[in-house]
This record gives sequence, structure tokens and C-alpha cells, in this order.
Amino acid sequence: MKILTCKKPGHFEYVEGEKPTSSSDKALIKIKRIGICGTDLHAYEGTQPYFSYPRVLGHELSGELIETGGAEGFSVGDLVTIIPYFNCGKCVACLAQKPNCCASISVFGVHEDGGMKEYISVPPSALVKEDGLSLDQLALAEPLAIGAHGVRRADVKSGEFVVVMGAGPIGLGVMEFARIAGGKVIAMDINEDRLAFCRETLGVEYTVNAKGDFRKEIEKITGGNFAEAVIDATGSSIAIHNGFGLMAHGGRYVLVGLQKGPIEINHPEFHKRESTLMSSRNATREDFDTVLKALKEQKVKAESYITHRVSFDQVKEDFASWLDPANKVIKAMVTL
Repeated sequence: MKILTCKKPGHFEYVEGEKPTSSSDKALIKIKRIGICGTDLHAYEGTQPYFSYPRVLGHELSGELIETGGAEGFSVGDLVTIIPYFNCGKCVACLAQKPNCCASISVFGVHEDGGMKEYISVPPSALVKEDGLSLDQLALAEPLAIGAHGVRRADVKSGEFVVVMGAGPIGLGVMEFARIAGGKVIAMDINEDRLAFCRETLGVEYTVNAKGDFRKEIEKITGGNFAEAVIDATGSSIAIHNGFGLMAHGGRYVLVGLQKGPIEINHPEFHKRESTLMSSRNATREDFDTVLKALKEQKVKAESYITHRVSFDQVKEDFASWLDPANKVIKAMVTL
């Protein structure tokens, strides 16, 4: 079978590999869709933490189930996606029902080779399906689940202002589920095309260009109180540091995005607000269930995120272009 490997930053190579063999304890999936995410783009750039090379990227996946691996409730031929975070089940986080931050987690396409190949073999416990959803919708469940998890961490309540920094696919998912929770979303980005997408496609009422006097704009929108919740989905050190100044007194700040290096906090400003700072890592099955329900009920129309489509054979040639803002990529989807 054909496999696309990121040999080193900036360099992909197609190689031939053996199709996974059938196993009584592994599910076998024929891959049909691969969504390209920020992790893949950062890995290609060489800026992704927790990464080593060579690596087969890809964890936003959907396909046809070829072997169930004994998974209950699944049948050969089902259209499925996966929860790509493989946990140990024994550590302090797993025992606390937080498998998304397992102490020895292995993320498909990050810590171990992922899904940029024709077939994959995964633990049956990773399988997810929802009858009636398309391959595109299933492939988009994982990035949406990350957004849903971040909103759940932020504990967004109806009527609260929520600043979402970053209008890429993860940020869009954060906005969607903050809206569903009743939050008043303020989208913030440096890319005016993406802010227009937020307004025109997602119906986000407030958009702020971070190249301007964003703090003054957000102060005006919120009536001088700033935002009860700030959620970063940029992974930019500059954006993350700017976010502290956008919190209301008593506010919560959730870091979904990840950057290399330390974070510096003005302690008196942070302290006087009795602020809460937390990270949000991956997602849980509960978040996937939330997403699949929202997709089925058409509360989220994630297919509108797909701006670019390519065949698997085109990925090596086209991948670098998806990093260029001029190409207006929101979500690239690979078809096999």
C-alpha cells in the first residue's frame, strides 16, 4: 500500500508498505478521507512540540471498516472515524477519567505513525461512528471535538462574552460550540479573509482584527468588562500573551493552542482578577459524542470549512501551498 511519510521538516516522500494484517484485537480501516490540521502543518514546518521524524502524519480520518477487531456495535462496511489518542488506562489521569491527557499518551500521527496511508489498524476501542453522517463529516469530528473540549473546559455559560483567538479550523470549532453553549462569540485573527468567513458562514456577530487596537475594540464590545472566557486556538506566543489582557475580572483563560517555550504573566494583573488559567488537550469520547450529535442535528455544518480538496497522490505537491495565507485555506481534505 502507498504511504506518505514526512521524512524531515519540509520534505514528504511516498513509500510502499505492507497492508496491516488481520487481527482479532485490532480494527482494520480502509482510509477514505484525511483532513489536514494545524498539527500536520506545524510538523511540516518543524515547529510542532512532541515531534520526531520520520513520521507518517494524519489523524483527522474517516473510512470504511474492513475488520471490526471484535468491537461491539460495529459491522464490516460501517463508515467510521477514530479517537486518535491512545491511552494506557492505568495512570493517574486515566483513572480520573481523563484519558485525553494520559501520562503516556500516544497520539496517532504525532507520537506514532498516523493515517496518511491506504489502510490503518487501530484498537477497536478507538472506533467511532454515527449513522447518517458523511465521510467528510466523520473526518471533521476530531478537530471539532478539540474545540468542544476547550469550550467545556472554559465552562462557557449563556450570555457570557467569549473571545476566541484564531479563526483556523480548531478556532472555528471553538466558536461553534461556544455559540451552542449560549456564549457571545468574539472572533479574533490577523487574517481578514478568515474573519469574513466567521461573519458570513458561521454568523459570528463580533470580529476583531488583531493587527488593530484589538484591546480597545473588545473593551467597547463588552461594555468595558472584557470577556468572561478567552480561548486561544493560535499556538502563537504573541497571541497567547495578549490574551491575558482580554479577561474580565473573574475570567477564565483556556489554551487550546500550543507554543514552544515559557509563558510570562503579569502576576498583579492576573491575581487581582482571580483569574483561572488552564490548558485543554485533545478530547474525550464525551466530546466526540457531543460533536456527532451536533453534526447530525445540523447545528454545525462543518462541510463548509472545506476549501481545498486533493487526491492522496497530490498531497506531496500541494502541501506547502496550504501554509500560504494567500491561498485562503481553511480546511484541506484529502480523498482516497
